[in-house]
Amino acid sequence: MRLIHWLKPGLKIKRWIICGLGGIVLVSIAISNYLNQLNLKLSFFMSVFLGLIGLITVFLSLKSGIVSILEFVYYPVTLTGKTDNGKLDKKIYDKKILARGPRVVVIGGGTGLSVLLRGLKLFTSNITAIVTVADDGGGSGKLREDLGMLPPGDIRNCILALADMEPTMEQLLQYRFKEGDLKGQSFGNLLIASMNDISGNFEEAIQKICDVLAVTGKVLPVTLRNITLYAKLQNGTVVKGESNIPIRSKAEKSPIEKVFIKPKEAETIKDALCAIEDADIVLLGPGSLYTSVVPNLLVKNIKESLNKTTAIKVYITNVMTQPGETDGYTVSSYVKGLLNHWPEGRLDYVIANTGTISDIVSSKYETEGSEVTKLTEYDREILSHMGIQLITADLIDIKKDYVRHDAIQLSKMIIDLVLQYKVASDKSRIIDYFYLRELLKKS
Repeated sequence: MRLIHWLKPGLKIKRWIICGLGGIVLVSIAISNYLNQLNLKLSFFMSVFLGLIGLITVFLSLKSGIVSILEFVYYPVTLTGKTDNGKLDKKIYDKKILARGPRVVVIGGGTGLSVLLRGLKLFTSNITAIVTVADDGGGSGKLREDLGMLPPGDIRNCILALADMEPTMEQLLQYRFKEGDLKGQSFGNLLIASMNDISGNFEEAIQKICDVLAVTGKVLPVTLRNITLYAKLQNGTVVKGESNIPIRSKAEKSPIEKVFIKPKEAETIKDALCAIEDADIVLLGPGSLYTSVVPNLLVKNIKESLNKTTAIKVYITNVMTQPGETDGYTVSSYVKGLLNHWPEGRLDYVIANTGTISDIVSSKYETEGSEVTKLTEYDREILSHMGIQLITADLIDIKKDYVRHDAIQLSKMIIDLVLQYKVASDKSRIIDYFYLRELLKKS
């Protein structure tokens, strides 16, 4: 069986190894015949000695060459998170390394989700992003209102995060018109809207876009129903619309008590449920708690699927609090807010940041009413009491004074978590995880 498996077509390397060995045999015959013509005679000991030296030389040369190739393949990730774009190394890397990666499902929306995806795709190609479609603001909201389609904004960002494209193409898809009726609208949103119009449904449109842009993994809308997000504030006020919720909460100085969607019977798509069922790890967040992460849990069958899966379930708390949504929240506050909408749910891990930001950046966020999410001893005790393991690290990455998660550091923690957990329970995949362990060591 192993021989049959070895003979199956793959990267077309085995055929060249066999051809190379055949060439060595032919050259050896030719040299032997030439030596006979010269009447050069060697003693038995000398023949054996030279033969052994030759074999050792060939072996060491092949070994060193293969190791050099594998090191180049295993280490395409630089400290800046960039990969080499050469066709050969990318083909080998994608097919033999990333394809061995764990099956990761990420549920959420907003900037936090797309940032994480950019890091994850460096370590696995088995990614499924399940994205909220409750957005009703900005360019996405306008297209939703004008064309009656699902909002494309969060999905567009996830597609771009997982796509393999030139920087110019990404700039084009992110370009926003500055004048006219299209002012503020993203070209990427218009592309998705156009594809939606010529496709059977929104899911099919997204799949076609993903194929065109060579997306790593899958990007799925959580539902194909046109849903509206509502929030009930602690003062009893009910707010309609995702974009209005933080504004009203902040204006009335009343925190969010719970959120819900209409229609309540909106169901998730089958591919999303299958992805959760087959996952090695399911990540909730990062992203706005009540307007990006929780709305996905409110769609029918998502929570049930999460309860049934054997995957590791991890919640990633936000680096910064969000004005009008999570003011004053600490790590345990986020977890409670999540589980209040998923009473029967159980988290295995929570990943939280312990890094800090400079006074200059901090003052900028303070003027907006935002601060670094705190992790207190009380939070640690609460999570321990709930049976949730806490993983902490400095996860802050600041670019142009904007605070985000360090995508590569966070992704390495996630992949390493899967390696620790899954190797013990799934011996058949030890080899796959060995490759990933080596990649993590070198990245």
